[in-house]
Amino acid sequence: MLDQEIQQAAKVLRKAQETGLACEPIRELISGQNPESAYAIQAFNTEFFLKQGRKIVGRKIGLTSKVVQEQLGVDQPDYGILYADMLRKEGTQINLSDVMQTKIEAEIAFVLAKDLNQKENAIEDVIDAIAYVSPALEIVGSRIKNWDITYADTVADNGSSGLFVLGNSQCKLDQIDLIVCEMVLERSGEKVSEGSGSACMGNPINAVLWLANTMALTKYPLRAGDIILSGALGPMVEVNAGDNFEARISGLGSVSAMFSD
Repeated sequence: MLDQEIQQAAKVLRKAQETGLACEPIRELISGQNPESAYAIQAFNTEFFLKQGRKIVGRKIGLTSKVVQEQLGVDQPDYGILYADMLRKEGTQINLSDVMQTKIEAEIAFVLAKDLNQKENAIEDVIDAIAYVSPALEIVGSRIKNWDITYADTVADNGSSGLFVLGNSQCKLDQIDLIVCEMVLERSGEKVSEGSGSACMGNPINAVLWLANTMALTKYPLRAGDIILSGALGPMVEVNAGDNFEARISGLGSVSAMFSD
């Protein structure tokens, strides 16, 4: 894919974000399913945003569910960049217009105490590098019309990222069983999604290991202090103005988000 084409596709996504008008699928600009080109588009926009003053604070992992992977015809997760301006404090109203075609999902967030920049990290390296875990809500959005996405589309679109909220509770790894922990997501007291830690690649730590080894091959390996959203524990849910969500993860605590017009 030519650099000019990468820049054009990246610009289309930025324009959609700036105007609030969703664009056509990016795969039309990169000759179909092409993960390398899609990540090149994401990387181009990462460099653009960093020059604009945005700060990277972590990564999000997507497509950690086998069911979703099968829907998109892939056999691996994807990742996107988390910027400081994407973080929202728990208890504050979130403007629905800040995210396009808004959806929400509950996840486990990891915060690193050490760098993970080796090219071949082992699971023991990942465990040793984790400071703590917290409950999190990822507020997902797509710049692409009607969520008409393939793997290439969501990768180019920074993993269909929007915003995220971290819960106030923090646990060390030895205080929670990440595989069997249960998640319930409620909208105004009504259950709308549920799942468990095993839904995320068998164990959310497996997702972090995949990310660490993948990012080590890029310009931006994982560093101490990074926040990692490890992937959904249950199905995504659509968000509307006035919605109040609370996710509870057994052994870990809860996290909530409120949405206004």
